[in-house]
Amino acid sequence: MGLFERYLSVWVGLAIVAGVGLGYLLPQQFALIASFEYASVNLLIAVLIWVMIYPMMVQIDFSAVKDVGKRPKGLLLTLVVNWLIKPFTMALLGWLFFRVLFASWVDPQTASEYIAGMILLGVAPCTAMVFVWSQLTRGNPNYTLVQVSVNDIIMVFAFAPICAFLLGVSDIQVPWQTLLISVVLYVVLPLVAGIMTRKVLNKKGHALSVEAFVARLKPWSILGLLATVVLLFGLQANTILAQPQNILLIAIPLLLQTYGIFFIAYLAAKRMRLEQDVAAPACMIATSNFFELAVAVAISLFGLHSGAALATVVGVLVEVPVMLSLVAFVNRDKTNYLCGLGKA
Repeated sequence: MGLFERYLSVWVGLAIVAGVGLGYLLPQQFALIASFEYASVNLLIAVLIWVMIYPMMVQIDFSAVKDVGKRPKGLLLTLVVNWLIKPFTMALLGWLFFRVLFASWVDPQTASEYIAGMILLGVAPCTAMVFVWSQLTRGNPNYTLVQVSVNDIIMVFAFAPICAFLLGVSDIQVPWQTLLISVVLYVVLPLVAGIMTRKVLNKKGHALSVEAFVARLKPWSILGLLATVVLLFGLQANTILAQPQNILLIAIPLLLQTYGIFFIAYLAAKRMRLEQDVAAPACMIATSNFFELAVAVAISLFGLHSGAALATVVGVLVEVPVMLSLVAFVNRDKTNYLCGLGKA
């Protein structure tokens, strides 16, 4: 493991501090960056995420993708957790904390908006960053691609109905441009680039050319992650500094949801005796969120300065540090996991 990966949590911590500091000191510059968006998708962040996931796409061997159907349990785990468990546990935690435990600290209207924002996060499984988490846990790239692709297809049809049911409204306006453009930017384009790159490398006739190429890209992938963290926290610096108490209140149930869903999926993966390189990305997909979509829907339904929008933004702030801690757990637990399968 290289220097970047070994101390990744340290670099991310420094990136968070740098992002908040730069966002506070240079608000106009970050406002300019925020304006570079289309259909609520920030183009600069999209490019950085593309840089992160491109190495993962190069590793995908389409001749092996067809074999995923021989191991459907990993896909089944992802779908059950994402669509039958996660949205409802998020709604339950939102109600428990903001209608019961935190009721004396938050007025009813704001509490309703916080709950709505949490629900929108819970119904939006990750599309892009999960490729990064999969790569960091040595996940099977072919299987990860299929898991994400099937999730995206289901999200197109299930996102609006589940949101409508949990929010108690029937006129959910899904920003289809955000959804479709995100899938194209984060999945389709880097996948096509990865396929073309792999073909060129294989034509050279060197058995290790793909592996060597990916190894050279890894530092750039980590730098892309760090730059993304700086931008995300820089763009939200004023919100973080202006409402620290409310952000903490929202973060508590989000943290419980994230860790809880991960360990539900992880324990289920052990019970199902999934291969470790399939179980790891399955749990990561089940745990992380498509925060771009959640933020866009929250703004369109409740407004830019609403409690729902703030809750989805806190989801962004919580996700990267928490997912890195789960990546570290998966990597530390690998030997124990394999022992449970009788393979170590």
